[in-house]
Amino acid sequence: MYAIRQHEFGPAENLRYEEVPNPDPGLGQVRVAVEAAGVHLLDTAIRQGTSGGPFPLPDLPMTPGREVAGVIESAGPDVDPTWLGRRVVAHLGWASGGYAELAVVPVESLHVLPDGMAADAAVAMIGTGRTAMGILEVAGLKADDVLLVPAAAGGLGSLFVQAGRNAGATVVGLAGGPRKVEQVAALGADVAVDYLQPDWPEQVQKALGPDVGVTVVLDGVGGDVGRATLDLFGVGGRLVMFGWSAGAVTPITTEDLLPKGLSVTWIGPRIIRRPGGLRPLETAALAEAASGRWVPLVGQHFPLASAAAAHKALESRATVGKTVLVP
Repeated sequence: MYAIRQHEFGPAENLRYEEVPNPDPGLGQVRVAVEAAGVHLLDTAIRQGTSGGPFPLPDLPMTPGREVAGVIESAGPDVDPTWLGRRVVAHLGWASGGYAELAVVPVESLHVLPDGMAADAAVAMIGTGRTAMGILEVAGLKADDVLLVPAAAGGLGSLFVQAGRNAGATVVGLAGGPRKVEQVAALGADVAVDYLQPDWPEQVQKALGPDVGVTVVLDGVGGDVGRATLDLFGVGGRLVMFGWSAGAVTPITTEDLLPKGLSVTWIGPRIIRRPGGLRPLETAALAEAASGRWVPLVGQHFPLASAAAAHKALESRATVGKTVLVP
């Protein structure tokens, strides 16, 4: 089979398309013929060797990739043979071989694909969808909320826009550039604004009205954009932080919180140590997509051999929604 192999940490060019032996499923495992593999911004950090995640960097050489969907073509000696031929999706773990034509997956990680769900939509839900579910579980959106979503055209942000709309909240979506702003409006945001424009906070406040404050911000961007959202909060607002794609965490002090009684939650430990684990979040995310309440925004499809180009597109913020590799 062919797979992406990485022999040293560093730039995207270190992702090499190589022929390797087919992996054999062991006890409690199946082998999946991969139809789609998800690509995540975290994958680029692992590739660089600079990941700030909760787990150690993988040993090299390795095949990256944490999300796959496809058809089970073989099974380990102790696995129920009725799994054979079923279309499934799975999250593989930290950096566990998803960028490949074939992937070995523990049975306990498998979810059978809902009828009619495409493989690319499934990989958008199994990782990004479960993260969105965990963040929304903490945010507790209500119909009277005014939700602000930075990076609303991204994989997570596009789901937040839909979740806010489904909850009956007023949704403000920020995105970089006219094309992405149009996409955010099409997702159902009440207000869609280009955060590359220097007066974007004024545009948001004008659209909401002078006496309307934001009640919830789901911040995975950080930096100057995250900082600017603080001025848009009303009294008792809730800031839920889960990342810093801008390169730095939103700078915040107790002096920023006290005047309006704001609360801040850093989501990382809440998801990692969630009672009951992450599988229920995966199941819930897939159910949202199967019901049509969430339509995952799948942007670019790259051939497996072009994994380096996919990483570069993510790092340059040239993508919309979920990025997928197709063997």
